[in-house]
Amino acid sequence: MRICIYGAGAIGGYLGAMFAEAGHKVSLVARGEHLKALRANGLTLEIGDRTLKSRPAASADPAELGAQDYVFVSVKAPALPSVVTSIGPLLGPDTVVVTALNGVPWWFFQGFGGEHDGRRLSSVDPDGLLTRSLEPRRIVGCVVHAGCSVPAPGIIRHASGDLFVIGDPAGGATPRCQVLQQIIVGAGLRCDISPRIQQAVWMKLLGNASMGPLSVLTGGTLAGMARDPGTRKVSADMIVEAIAVGRHFGLDPGMTVEERIELGARLGEFKTSMLQDFEKGRPMELDTFLAAIIEMARLAGVATPTIDAVQALALHKARQAGLYPPL
Repeated sequence: MRICIYGAGAIGGYLGAMFAEAGHKVSLVARGEHLKALRANGLTLEIGDRTLKSRPAASADPAELGAQDYVFVSVKAPALPSVVTSIGPLLGPDTVVVTALNGVPWWFFQGFGGEHDGRRLSSVDPDGLLTRSLEPRRIVGCVVHAGCSVPAPGIIRHASGDLFVIGDPAGGATPRCQVLQQIIVGAGLRCDISPRIQQAVWMKLLGNASMGPLSVLTGGTLAGMARDPGTRKVSADMIVEAIAVGRHFGLDPGMTVEERIELGARLGEFKTSMLQDFEKGRPMELDTFLAAIIEMARLAGVATPTIDAVQALALHKARQAGLYPPL
């Protein structure tokens, strides 16, 4: 299969390396020093006691890579507008776009059903660019349960987890999801098909939306924040509020608040992706993590005082660091 990874960072690089090891024709869209290293030395994945090396094609320009069978979009939310305006050359008539993203994606309510079917969240897609630019028929959602980092340009380090949950936004175990599952499993990864991918997105978001911003505010690791009584209480309060929002939309947390916190804590002394972004001076996914929940809360008539407060503090810190547009 021809598989392009648009955004060959921690998770994208992990996927690209595993697909290349499985024999697929992999290409990568990357930029900066990471791209230079990929072109000079190839892609290196450190996983357990193994080091996998491959030399996929790498470019900052999708037009150099051509049409693909699958495009995995694995970028941070602030980069999505530039992705959807440049992804065209990668798309053939039947190309599937797999969005391996954190937070609430722009397609969340496409195929959702009920009164909110097709709703666009202004916090996620303020001008409708994302919705207009990619046909819903192409999209397969993907929720990533893996921890990786980029210790140096061109090098990906796997820390834990190898589960990818995929699903059609309209629901059901569609044939294209079944084929994609076979490809992912064939690359040595685990893959489940969710009958309702929005549910899987929401379950992961409950942890990300609390621990991500709190890690930026405290500098703490997942295990460290879970051990600290005060930080754990704030995280729990945020999850309780988000669960109340989700119930309005028919979204189930899938586990108790304490179980959700412990799920993250089991990753150990691991920095959240949001904290990694902050420390590297990159824009953070505050809109798709917290602003989206707040917008949904207003639609549901649910109060979210703790989420509102953490959002305000995280935005202030991001603005101070020049990582979020000024007021």
